[in-house]
Amino acid sequence: QLVEAGGGLVQAGGSLRLSCAASGSITKINAMGWYRQAPGKQRELVAVITGGGSTNYGDSVKGRFTISRDNAKNTVYLQMDSLKPEDTRVYYCVALGMVVAGADGDYWGQGTQVTVSS
Repeated sequence: QLVEAGGGLVQAGGSLRLSCAASGSITKINAMGWYRQAPGKQRELVAVITGGGSTNYGDSVKGRFTISRDNAKNTVYLQMDSLKPEDTRVYYCVALGMVVAGADGDYWGQGTQVTVSS
């Protein structure tokens, strides 16, 4: 129910834009965002945005990444600028408190690989 797009390979200093669209009989999504994970490491917060537009960013991406959301399309975007090799991770979209067909829960995307070469 969450479809991600936009990952890929980019050189250090470059930019990528991720998108994630939620589909289904959705009546509400409290927040949408992105987490990322490296092999053998815990998943970490990248950025989250509420329906009202409040945002929260992980410390390592503040000032470089920008999250935005189109509530009408149930879609969240992540603009990633000034990318560094240490940003290389699998990026996961998340919809928090999403009500689908009357059921409330958290939903995760399948993940998209972002690789930054030095």
